[in-house]
Amino acid sequence: MGALFADLVGQAQAVALLEAALTKDRVAPAYLFAGPEGVGRCMAALRFLEGVLQAGQSDLRQRRRLEARNHPDLLWVEPSYSHQGRLIARSEADEAGVSKRTPPQVRLEQIREVSRFLARQPLESARGLVVIEDPEAMAESAANALLKTLEEPGHGLLILLSAAPDRLLATIRSRCQQITFQRLSSGQMEEVFGWLEDDERAQAAAAMAQPELVALAAGSPGALLSHADQWQLVPEGLRDRLVALPAKPADALALARDLSEALSGEQQLWLISWWQQQLWYRQGDVEALHRLERLRSHLLSYVQPRLAWEVTLLDLLE
Repeated sequence: MGALFADLVGQAQAVALLEAALTKDRVAPAYLFAGPEGVGRCMAALRFLEGVLQAGQSDLRQRRRLEARNHPDLLWVEPSYSHQGRLIARSEADEAGVSKRTPPQVRLEQIREVSRFLARQPLESARGLVVIEDPEAMAESAANALLKTLEEPGHGLLILLSAAPDRLLATIRSRCQQITFQRLSSGQMEEVFGWLEDDERAQAAAAMAQPELVALAAGSPGALLSHADQWQLVPEGLRDRLVALPAKPADALALARDLSEALSGEQQLWLISWWQQQLWYRQGDVEALHRLERLRSHLLSYVQPRLAWEVTLLDLLE
């Protein structure tokens, strides 16, 4: 049993609960894996499903199938974008050229697919296996449909992966056994990075040397790697101009133009978070942080990005 969760670092309590369920053959019909992004919730779900399929034992063949999402009795649901009349999964959005100005969400059509999936007879396992990422990102209709599925899961096993469980309906939470995942210490994060390939390990080490990225990650190895990727996508010149702050209105307007033209909506939202960390470390200016939070709200509300940046930079100039 120990080998099943051997590569899940820093989550002893969660592992103990999941191992007990497998050992005693008392697997609940629904689980809520609650905790920050990037601390091992997804890996824990994969290993737990592997244990369910293999009577608590580790099996590399099943592991590969689950990780590739190609097991016939597994349905993995991601938040999606509505694009040209189709639903595009978050992981496929870049390839499909989807605009990311608004966050993806789990939609009613996807929850209906879950119900249909659980209603059919499993092909290889004793039950249908469903994992839903970010269920808090659901419209009310989808949440109500999920609640009905949880009330009558049949022989299915559902795992909800949520970084914000308080945003879920209380009735949804009450029908799931909650497994809590913790943020990792610096030492535990370095242990996680020891499992990476050489190039990824080098990238992680470089990110660990940047206090702003470490602060943004907040104890999440996955988040740190994601922030490092985003940091590299932003041209260094733009980062330097933000840190220095424009000296004149003309400089502020030029920076607003360059930011809105060079960066996607998703990159602009990430840059706001990074810039907030920079301002806090360098100046401790609370009002500036609030102003940037208003900028984030404007960008998410479809305000014209260049105009939103212009207003913010001119305000900060004053």
